[in-house]
Amino acid sequence: MSDKFILRAITAVSILVFVLVLVLNRKLVPVTIPTPSYIYFFPKLNAIINGCCTVLLLLSLYFISCKNVLMHKRINILTFCLSALFLISYVVFHYFAPETKFGDINGDGLVSANEKLLTGNIRYIYYFVLITHIVLAAAVLPLILLSFFRGLKMQVERHKKLVRWSYPVWLYVTTSGVIVYLMISPYYNF
Repeated sequence: MSDKFILRAITAVSILVFVLVLVLNRKLVPVTIPTPSYIYFFPKLNAIINGCCTVLLLLSLYFISCKNVLMHKRINILTFCLSALFLISYVVFHYFAPETKFGDINGDGLVSANEKLLTGNIRYIYYFVLITHIVLAAAVLPLILLSFFRGLKMQVERHKKLVRWSYPVWLYVTTSGVIVYLMISPYYNF
């Protein structure tokens, strides 16, 4: 496989994932079946997966710093698979579940002026973490895919150059995913 083919495939997959998340998350395709009851476990599952990915990414860094390439590879493959599982779970949950608004204490789907006062400035922290999480999650996917490919092909120098950017962003995305869950979970009404 040529680099040109790989870059095209990564671009296509990244665009496809972005469009799929956008279409299903924004419910551009209407939900026509009842929401399965297990869907409401998905946010907690997603936080657990993100937390595991954070730990695995740190372990991956540890093992490569110890020159244990085999463990580094295995952990990254596991992290990659868990991240793919997260993406599926995330899309399915947001397709079926109603939107949860930060600060919606009474669960009516609106955040009143009084509820805004009660949540205070923590709202701004939540939105900052959420927005950076979403933007960076979308932006890092092609970098992760390319880093992953270069690592599997043992193109070490090219892999290192990419990982300087993809690793800290991926680590931030997995960590901030847990933070977003912890901050929004008190407002889930299911």
